[in-house]
Amino acid sequence: MDPIKLPLKHQSWLVAAVCMITDGGFVLLDREPAWQTAIVLAMTLAVDAMLAGPAKLSGWVAAAQAAVPVIVLLSIGRGIDANDAGLLIAGYRAGAWLRGTPAWASLGVLSASLAICSFAAHHTPPTTLLVVAKAAVLPWLVGRYTTARRAYLAELEKRSEMEKRDATAAVTKAITEERSAIARDLHDVIVHHVSAIGLHAGAARLSLPDGDAKPALSLRSVEIASRAAMVDLRHLLDLLHGDKPEGARQPGLDNLDELFDNVRAAGTPARLEVSGQHRAVPESLDVTVYRIIQEMLTNALRHGDSSGVTVTLEYGRKSLTVAAQNTAGAGNGHSGSVRRGLVGIRNRAGMFAGTTRSGLEPDGRTWRTVVTFPLEASCR
Repeated sequence: MDPIKLPLKHQSWLVAAVCMITDGGFVLLDREPAWQTAIVLAMTLAVDAMLAGPAKLSGWVAAAQAAVPVIVLLSIGRGIDANDAGLLIAGYRAGAWLRGTPAWASLGVLSASLAICSFAAHHTPPTTLLVVAKAAVLPWLVGRYTTARRAYLAELEKRSEMEKRDATAAVTKAITEERSAIARDLHDVIVHHVSAIGLHAGAARLSLPDGDAKPALSLRSVEIASRAAMVDLRHLLDLLHGDKPEGARQPGLDNLDELFDNVRAAGTPARLEVSGQHRAVPESLDVTVYRIIQEMLTNALRHGDSSGVTVTLEYGRKSLTVAAQNTAGAGNGHSGSVRRGLVGIRNRAGMFAGTTRSGLEPDGRTWRTVVTFPLEASCR
């Protein structure tokens, strides 16, 4: 059985059982002859047991409950407190579960039954109206109110969910439009200039005399760097536009050799030392470590001297440590651009619960940046 409907079924049987006990008790307390008591008790228990039936039968249950007092009145000649509790619950069920003609018909038969029994007991018209209002109309109205309130709350919840979805869609649309605008700006400005740099470097290299090997090497490095920048920029543009070409992925630790070759081609010695047992890391962390090493090399190119930079990648049992060390150039140890680069490294590391340490070594010349990632925390 449906786990949602099962508690409701239990509740309906509990209500029916309480009505059977209550109404049956009143029948037994009336002290009528045994045969009359047995008949009335059987009818009362039968119609009260019907209260545990499906909600769609609420109209028939109300008709059966309304028939019992009339049958008792006609067969015994006077009314007996038979199914008062059952009448109340039947009225409530009819108001709560039925709509249209069945609902009004149920109210009508319940009211008619109570009115007939009240007239038979020689009640005055006002008293009869009060009995009908109390035992038939009021439970029916409470049932209607309960259902209407439940429907109102469900409508509020539905409306709230729709508003949340609309708000989420609006935010998503705004973010998408903003990313598209950024992508257009990058394409129109940055890509144009980087392309121009590569073209001019190539043209200048081709126009050099054959004997000028050193300028040609430098210009070749500019061309290589501009092409690499174009690849990264176009990949970022795809991401901003929401496109992800088949098989495309951001560079990771497998691309470190290419990254270091580009730095060496620019004339700066760059060394990569790997220690510990290599282990796989999540793709997102793989990309982050690559970008951090890229930033470390960029800082060394801008602010280090000609001795170059050494990057150490150490795989520990529970951590991955990336360290970069270079000799700081004159006046560059505390520049603003260094700080901005370190802030970017620190922010990237913080996304994976990583820690960052950076600064001059005791010799006052060597700049060292160390980033440590807890592998278990990042792999969860």
